[in-house]
This record gives sequence, C-alpha cells and structure tokens, in this order.
Amino acid sequence: MRRIALLGHLAVAALAAAAPSSYAAAQTAEGQAPNNRTVAPMPSLAPMIKRVSPAVVSIGIQGSVREQGRNPLFDDPFFRRFFNVPPDAGTRERPFQSAGSGVIVDAKHGHIITNAHVVENAREITVTLSDQRQFPAKVIGSDPRTDIAVIQIKAPDLAQIVLGDSDQLEPGDYVAAIGNPFGLQQSVSYGIVSALGRSGMNPDGYESLIQTDASINPGNSGGALVNLRGELVGINNMILSGSGGNIGIGFAIPVNMARSITDQLIKFGSVKRGQLGVTIAPVTPDVADALALKNTGGALITQVAKDSAASRAGLRAGDIVTALDGRNVKSAAEFRNVIGLLRVGEKVEIALLRDGQSRKVIAEVADPAAQTTSETSDSRNVPEGSQHRALEGAQLEDAPSGGVIVRSVTPGSPAANTGLRTNDIIVAANGVRIASSADLSAAWRASASRGGSTIVLQIRRGGETAIILLR
Repeated sequence: MRRIALLGHLAVAALAAAAPSSYAAAQTAEGQAPNNRTVAPMPSLAPMIKRVSPAVVSIGIQGSVREQGRNPLFDDPFFRRFFNVPPDAGTRERPFQSAGSGVIVDAKHGHIITNAHVVENAREITVTLSDQRQFPAKVIGSDPRTDIAVIQIKAPDLAQIVLGDSDQLEPGDYVAAIGNPFGLQQSVSYGIVSALGRSGMNPDGYESLIQTDASINPGNSGGALVNLRGELVGINNMILSGSGGNIGIGFAIPVNMARSITDQLIKFGSVKRGQLGVTIAPVTPDVADALALKNTGGALITQVAKDSAASRAGLRAGDIVTALDGRNVKSAAEFRNVIGLLRVGEKVEIALLRDGQSRKVIAEVADPAAQTTSETSDSRNVPEGSQHRALEGAQLEDAPSGGVIVRSVTPGSPAANTGLRTNDIIVAANGVRIASSADLSAAWRASASRGGSTIVLQIRRGGETAIILLR
C-alpha cells in the first residue's frame, strides 16, 4: 500500500509540473487567465516531520573519564611493583561535554530512548525539547551490548512518537532521520533503507542493524529513523566513515530490538538475558559442502554445555539451526541476536537439521551457566599420513571404546589453532562415525576426492560434544 501511495504522490508531482503548459493552453483568446486556476500542492514530508519532531529531543552531557597520565613509567609493571604503586596511580579525571539525540516513547512517564554510548560516563544530563524547554534527566537503565539506554525527565505536555514495526522494512523503503547532528537541533535528512541485518560492528554486541543512506552524523546518535507514516522504525546509531562525516553509510538499531531492551531497562534497570548454553559457528560454503547441505543458511552448533538449557532440550553438537519460533535463521549472527534478546524463563521453538532430518525442539532459556570436565582413555598409535594438515602438531591414537583420542597438542601448532585439546576424542567426521584412525583417514580422502577443503569433526570433550572445523 505504501508504494501505491508513493506512486500517487509522484503522479501529483507530475501533474503539478505539467500545470504551466495546461494553463497556457487554457488562456482565453484575449490572453487572460481564467479566474478558477488551481495549483496542486507539491508532495512534501513537512506535515509528517512537523508531527513527529516534537518527540525528538537534544541531549547534552557533562561527564568525566579517567585517563592515564603522561608519565610512561606508570605503564611499566616492574616500576609499579618495585615502588608499590597503587593501581589508579598516574590516572586523572578528565571532564568532557558531548551531545546526542533521543526519542520520547512514553510521554506520561517521560521515558526517552537513546544510545548507551551517548550517556556513558555522564554526571549531568540535560534534555532540550523542540520548543526549547530544558529539563534534567536521569538514566533509568543502559545496555552497552545493544547500545540502548533509557533516560527519564519530569515535564508536562510531552509529545510521544508512534512505534512502527521494523520487521516490515525492506531495502528500498523510504526513511527520514531526525536528530541533532553537530548540535544543530531538529535536523532532518531523507533516504532509503540500503540493507537490513548488518552486524559485525561490535563483536561483543547484539546487532542486526538497518543500513541507510539518510545522513547520520555525530550528534544524531539516539535520534529517530522514521518511515513515511512518521512511525519510529529505528534508533540512529553510528556511521561508517574514515573522516567522521557521513558518506552515505549510516546504521540504526531496529525499533523492535530497541523495544524489547527498553521494556527490560524500565522494569529492571538492566537486561536479564537468558542463555541456551551453546557455541555456534556460521555455515560457510565449505562447511555446507562438507556436510552435504543444500544452502549456507542457519547456524552450526559446535558445542552444547553440560546441564544447560540446550542439553535439556536435546540439542546436540552438529545440529544446524534453521529457524527460531518459525522465523528463518539466515546466519549465526542472527541466531545470536534472537537468543540474546530472550529473557530468562522464555521458551523458544528451535527448528533444526540433524543427520539430514528436520526436527523441532522447545528450549527454555536459563541463567548463564556452563560446566566442563575431562576424559582420558587407553589407546593405540595412529599411523603416519592419516591426518589432515590442520591436525599437524596433534598426537592421535585409537581409543579402545571407539574413536580417535588426542593424546597431546603442540602449542602454536595448526592443531592447537583449530581448538583441539588434549584428551578430545574424535567420534565423527563430516557426519560419518569414526571408530578408528582408518575411518578418519577414509573421511579425509573422501573429502579430498570431492575437492573439499574442510572437514567437520565431532568430538567428545569430557561429558560434552563439540564441533571442530578443519580447514
């Protein structure tokens, strides 16, 4: 429907552009214009922007950070130990001022969403409304892993933005960014959604960012990304630039992710994340080839923690997760993002592939916990020449109970770099059971004959199962 509406606007614009010719043709013989001339209004975002802008605020920050002093001796561990220098010696408080943006999402309670990095290390926060009223604010909660924070002001007659549905966005949709770049209040830029699901900007964070070419600059952080209906679809977050200025690559946090985090910050002051207790890896083309998968979507479970939510649900190392609660999982990053937003006690339906068969399990996410143990076994030596090159540096032996045990791993060797550990027991390769070193050699030769460069090893480590990728 929104595309039909946009075409209607363009049609209006075309009619307006053609108006002078029509008007000239309609002149009377005496050259007089008719009195009933009608000029069609040009399409504009102004009415929507006027409606939305009062809910976008400017945030001024005064704070301080501790920084190391200039004397390099304080960085010398021997100097600090010899003279018994306290841990904080040589540091000093440096005051700073900064600015950002925010969006009022609850006028009644004065709740404002912004970025966590905007209010980090803040001592004083001042919110300036679109009508230039100013109010002090306090931080209700902050979550650096999603870069979302909630602050609160006490003020009458606040405007409140309407929340949209970021899951409905598609590349090519028109959006507008509203904020305070470089301290210039109530600035508006216009563009499209360039891409969805961007990640990798913050390795420790939960990301599925909206990429847009609408100009986002310093000071825009925490501002509003809205659709043509004026609904909030994202929280402006960062830019990709070598100069610090906008080059047409900006990012915003989807409002659906922000809403989930905001609810917890308001209720608890922090995010109570649950955990499945799995380690995952992306399904790359070589992994898909090694496991005879049809595509590279999903997430490969490489390890399941003992006594975890995943183990109780029946998940195993080697499972390929394809969907969560009916929504396809396109990548390991998407799996991590979805699970990372679930609260302790929430249940999730997990669709997966195991040994080529589709399955579904229900898991209830729990408090973060993991346990590891070790296991040893008597064995016989594995013949030379039976190893993948990535196993160089590992001493392998046949295990009497089946499989191949790793007796030792040379530090810094290719085997150590794969993640293999002493006493790991290899029990499968590329989905085929390994009972002895001969089976391992056969799996390597079979992969090489197909031109494959990756072997997916399934190992037992203590009481757990894990996946190791040999490349």
